Amino acid sequence: MKLATVAEMRELDRRTIEEFGIPGIVLMENAGRAAASAIVHEWGPVKGRRYVIFCGKGNNGGDGLVIARRLHNMGANVSARLFSDNMKGDAGINLNASRKMGIDTTPVSPDLSEESALVAHADAVIDAIFGTGLSNEIGEPYARVINMINSRARRVASIDIPSGVNSDDGRIMGNAVHADMTVTFGLPKRGLYLYPGAQAAGRIKTVEIGIPKAAIDEAAIGANLLTASHVRGLLPKREPDSHKGTYGHLLIVAGSAGKTGAAVLAAHAALRSGTGLVTLAVPESLNDIFEEKLTEEMTVPLPETDERSLSYAALDGLLELLEGKTAVAIGPGISRNADTARLIRDLLPKLNIPAVLDADALNILSEDETPLDGMTVPVILTPHPGEAGRLIGVPAVDVQMDRPGSATSLAKAHNCTVVLKGARTLVASPDGSFYVNPTGNPGMATAGTGDVLAGVISSFLAQGLQARDAALLGVYAHGLAGDKAIGGKGYAGLIAGDLIEALPQAIGEIG
Repeated sequence: MKLATVAEMRELDRRTIEEFGIPGIVLMENAGRAAASAIVHEWGPVKGRRYVIFCGKGNNGGDGLVIARRLHNMGANVSARLFSDNMKGDAGINLNASRKMGIDTTPVSPDLSEESALVAHADAVIDAIFGTGLSNEIGEPYARVINMINSRARRVASIDIPSGVNSDDGRIMGNAVHADMTVTFGLPKRGLYLYPGAQAAGRIKTVEIGIPKAAIDEAAIGANLLTASHVRGLLPKREPDSHKGTYGHLLIVAGSAGKTGAAVLAAHAALRSGTGLVTLAVPESLNDIFEEKLTEEMTVPLPETDERSLSYAALDGLLELLEGKTAVAIGPGISRNADTARLIRDLLPKLNIPAVLDADALNILSEDETPLDGMTVPVILTPHPGEAGRLIGVPAVDVQMDRPGSATSLAKAHNCTVVLKGARTLVASPDGSFYVNPTGNPGMATAGTGDVLAGVISSFLAQGLQARDAALLGVYAHGLAGDKAIGGKGYAGLIAGDLIEALPQAIGEIG
């Protein structure tokens, strides 16, 4: 599903009006009617109930006035509070129509005393203040009204996007309405699915308002919401006459003293995601530990450093291990030892199979990215914000301020697929497009879940999926496993191993 920016929606509106001949007043009427229907569907019949609608001076306010008329005709007690008594264009037409119907359309009072009482006694408040056009920080009197809505409203429906949320990147512009439901028009907006705006959106309902399907299909929109229907078509098929070699052989280069768990988690996750064979390349003195921890996976002990991480002397052994493998994952728990770093830098340009680079492999590359640019195989990078920041030379906080821009710039810079981890993980491609993953929960903010993700993605890569498809299916399945595992444990009690155990159920649900 496409996720639109303000500019992209304006272009769709323009084409609808100018090229397809559908007047703007019709689009506004359709939007208000659909929003009113969504409110009834979500919260039940409106007859006899009280609604307060806060209407801005633009088209979002006009949408609110259409909703006011619709709810009024259904028998609701409606009060529309206006931030401007002189609305223009289509919004002005709807203000005039609302007044002729006898609907209360009163300017917002200076001290908000009337509004505060109305909101406290209303069955629901409808936020039609700003919509998608907001580009500046919230000022007065809007900030006080938003605070009052958030503190006193029983339930809130926002129209198109909660007022105060930046439609393009999800930033909070000083203050924002916290909605229980957002009814958005035509296409969902990026800011509804990117944090922190996603936290203000509540339940999101996208409604059709008459924008021609041809216009949407032709629109060059690079952002997408990852959906179950999309990833379902990516899932590898299990044929009746298949064997373990049918589903790939993954090599995982991982582990060092004190960090054997990262390698084990990645390996278990890979098998639970369907890879036929998994081999771990590990420091030789740690091999007995891995043999103790692992049953289904194979291990190969290789030369190590004094710190018990893989040494440069392991290079030839690793190159031999690549034979017969279908993908490689490098990084979980390998450490940043100088000799290990030299090994990784020399290994990467010599790879002849698709690769997932995670954790310390990314930290090593942040000190010298030349090996990454010398790779000739498909590559997936799986950084968290700190690792991404080190790779592009900015603080993690800057990455978080513009997650789509950070992920796509990294993908373009190195011609690879980037999985930017975090709440609403992003998968970005070198062409500038990206997907937002909606699965997952706060319980996954715990040690080892990133190692599990590396294992899941590399599993699908080993099974033959293209890099972007392996990343898309991997992040969706990983998040869904977290959602399945949360039952009975709660957010605080979830651990990475729980995700691995839930992976078969999650993948089964996808398929």
